[in-house]
Amino acid sequence: MDNHFTGRGSCRNIHLVIAYLCPKKQIMKKITSTIFVLASFFVFAQQKNKAAANSFSTKNKTVTVYTTAESTNLRLSKTEDHTFSDLAQPVETQICVFVNPDKTYQSLLGIGGAVTDASAEVFAKLSKEKQQEFLNAYYSAEKGIGYSLLRTTIHSSDFASGSYTYINEGDTELKSFSIEHDREFKIPLIKKATETAGGKIILYASPWSPPAFMKSNKNMLKGGTLLPEFFQPWAAYYTKFVKAYEKEGMPIWGISVQNEPMAVQTWESCVFTAEAERDFLKNYLGPTMKKEGLGSKKIIVWDHNRDLMLQRANIIFNDPEASKYAWGMGFHWYETWAGGNQMFENVGKVHAAFPDKNLMFTEGCVEKFDADKYQFWVNGERYGSSMIHDFNNGTVGWTDWNILLDEKGGPNHVGNFCFAPIHADTKTGELIYTPSYYYIGHFSKFIRPEAKRVSSAVSRSNLLSTSFLNKDGKMVTVVMNQSNTAVIYNLCVGTQAAEISILPNAIQTLIY
Repeated sequence: MDNHFTGRGSCRNIHLVIAYLCPKKQIMKKITSTIFVLASFFVFAQQKNKAAANSFSTKNKTVTVYTTAESTNLRLSKTEDHTFSDLAQPVETQICVFVNPDKTYQSLLGIGGAVTDASAEVFAKLSKEKQQEFLNAYYSAEKGIGYSLLRTTIHSSDFASGSYTYINEGDTELKSFSIEHDREFKIPLIKKATETAGGKIILYASPWSPPAFMKSNKNMLKGGTLLPEFFQPWAAYYTKFVKAYEKEGMPIWGISVQNEPMAVQTWESCVFTAEAERDFLKNYLGPTMKKEGLGSKKIIVWDHNRDLMLQRANIIFNDPEASKYAWGMGFHWYETWAGGNQMFENVGKVHAAFPDKNLMFTEGCVEKFDADKYQFWVNGERYGSSMIHDFNNGTVGWTDWNILLDEKGGPNHVGNFCFAPIHADTKTGELIYTPSYYYIGHFSKFIRPEAKRVSSAVSRSNLLSTSFLNKDGKMVTVVMNQSNTAVIYNLCVGTQAAEISILPNAIQTLIY
């Protein structure tokens, strides 16, 4: 072999030859490329090892089952424990719920309900003992169902003893703005709820109508539109509300632009077309919130039913100057007023079209109160079905309507009496827990904020399911049996399965 490439001087000679054959820039480029490839490989290997370390496993885990079922005394009751065994390939006759922890989706913001004037007025009539029972029932994760989300109203909705605003009628400069009205009932309840929830809760607010003098019909009720000359004063009104509540020690996470902007109601309501809401957000509300130092507050658009939500999303989110102010879209479930079914698929269509925008269920309740139907099971099933479908379509938060109403389904100043998950009989002082409370609890008690939704599917249409992985590493799968017969199914995770039985018209939460 040529001695130029052997012995102690070989490295030096090689370097000389390379330097001769390749310009310095090329050498550096090759060295840099090599380092980049090696670094990329190292990072990939680390990520792969980290993913393997964090991947969910059923090894040595027990499935704990909580059940609520019709025609039984089971209400969020711990009913059984199961273990996993091998099941590599289910056959067609085996009913299965398939969970894939490796396929993840949205993170949960929270689950909760609304503190309206009506709820707060009824709460104030309860004894101290019943008040504490009520607070624990909703806001304690240990003693109740662990609500973490709270909606309230910007001045009155129909669920109040009467209409009111925070200013004197005709005060265009908002000099008389005061939340004094809310200090009697609403604020004390919000503070107690927050305290029971551990001192922290996600609080957001929605307006039902601007003051009468700002509207085309000169009435807070029965629709009408916001007059152009009051676009700016009304935008400033939101900021005054946020600052006033925060001064009282209640941080506001966000606001919605308008509750149900396409409905002309007998109660407080105001119509915004898609273009009108877009332009108000773009030219007034968004810039005003930012100017007042509230640019970090989340703004929710639509806040109405699933039927028209895609059209609203197209108009607002396709306008970059409006979209930049919108955190996402809120929606309700009352599209069934026309006689059809709940249009869950529209939630998924908005999510597919605008994956960077968040989706939040902002209101739902069972309408047309009837005291004979307190325990009407279908009401609870309506909640379970909606929550499962909405979460599976990308929803990050789910908010019920009134957390508490009286034995008449109110108070409501226009007679629009409805159900709540919990009612108080103000004559006897007792609390009445409906099936809706327990169905909501199967989600809110066990699926905690920041949980990550994972892939979940069923092999029979009589079952519904959704799954979330909590931050503590516990998997939560909710299974709902819509049929009137018991079902034996396999909870399948990879090649492992646990055989579980669910009663007719029941809902289960599985923790493992």
